[in-house]
Amino acid sequence: MNIRSRISRGRALDGSPVVQEKASKGVKPGALDSVPVAREVSRTANTRVQDRHRLAEQQVKVTHKRSDHLVQLINLSGGGAMIAGDFAPLLWDKVKLHLGEDGVLDCAVRWLKGDRIGLEFAHETRLDCSADKQAHLLREVIANSFPDVAFEADAAKPAADAALPSDEHRGERRHPLIWSGELHYDFQTTPVRLRNISERGAQIECDRILAVGAEPLLDLGEAGSVFGTITWTVGDQAGLSFHTPFDMTMLAKAKPQLAPARWEAPEYLKQERSANSPWANEWGRMSLGELKDELESFLKR
Repeated sequence: MNIRSRISRGRALDGSPVVQEKASKGVKPGALDSVPVAREVSRTANTRVQDRHRLAEQQVKVTHKRSDHLVQLINLSGGGAMIAGDFAPLLWDKVKLHLGEDGVLDCAVRWLKGDRIGLEFAHETRLDCSADKQAHLLREVIANSFPDVAFEADAAKPAADAALPSDEHRGERRHPLIWSGELHYDFQTTPVRLRNISERGAQIECDRILAVGAEPLLDLGEAGSVFGTITWTVGDQAGLSFHTPFDMTMLAKAKPQLAPARWEAPEYLKQERSANSPWANEWGRMSLGELKDELESFLKR
């Protein structure tokens, strides 16, 4: 047999290092991995196990026990962050994470590994307003959205200089309410979570990448809507400066969610199996009934 016929039939020449046996094509008996399966649709999701918002050489400030520290922000998403720094907190310690102008998140130390520190964000939406306005707002929210939690009808109006008990006097207790909304920009609508809100602006958590300088509309449903400008972004967190003052009392018209009793770890913390949240027991998050009792006591002073 000549060389042409041997090559065309896929047989190797005896002793030839050049012409090799061709690999057979098609289905092989007993080999399921030889069955070709055509993909009908293109891949639309990233199935790799990786951090949602990995940040390169991003430095931020944290406050721990009244001292400020510069740390590296490794990643940030899903209600938590991973940082690396030379300070030495303990588990459950309180930390404030500073991300941008007025972008401060209350955190709890969730895990420690070498110089890496895992932080969990406070679940509730922080309401940046006077103690008097906050008390009336929370009371109205509970009355409107959670009518099964009854208030005393004769709660008196507080004195002008009255103030809610400080965290120290309240045993580190917090309200359990979370407000959400939608961000409308560039012909797209994206759900957002309010991490904090004031008359001047808000810190939002958003899956969409936002550009500094963008001017979206924040829609809070029954609580109304307000235009703003994105002033900073870090990971899935962004600062929104309102174009006009927002009436905080309007939040009472929108039903918030209740913070979860158990913590759901972000993807990069899935290996940490502990499910208890420091915001639930160790840090004493209030139930609606406990919040109602405290508000009644405050409003009667």
